[in-house]
Amino acid sequence: MNWGKGILLSIIGFILVIMTMVVISVRMDGIELVTEGYYEKEIVYQNQIDKEQATLDNQKDVISYDGIERVVWVDLPGGSKGTLHLFRPSDASLDQKVELEGKSSGRIEIPIGGLKSGYWKAQVNWVENGVEYYQEKKLDFK
Repeated sequence: MNWGKGILLSIIGFILVIMTMVVISVRMDGIELVTEGYYEKEIVYQNQIDKEQATLDNQKDVISYDGIERVVWVDLPGGSKGTLHLFRPSDASLDQKVELEGKSSGRIEIPIGGLKSGYWKAQVNWVENGVEYYQEKKLDFK
């Protein structure tokens, strides 16, 4: 075999490898954006930053959890309303939303025993005295 044939076979082999990789990547299932409307949400993200900053400024910590008992507690003040979003980054079909209303008697207990083990995020949005707040905690259940 001479140099010309070797170079030609190398180029053809390279093209075949690249084409195979393209076909495999196009046929892959399960590649999806983390949230629906990701790009639209990115445009209004400054509002989210303001909510997080308000939470930090007022030193509010409303989410706590016990991975062994599999319970999440949300401590909202009386009269406030909010939403708890249990977010599974690896599978959006497992996400859950719970409407919350603050009680003067204490924190709200949300049992999460039915959730699949693994990595979750608990995201709470709430309004208190006309001010919007947001807090997020990472949850890891075994």
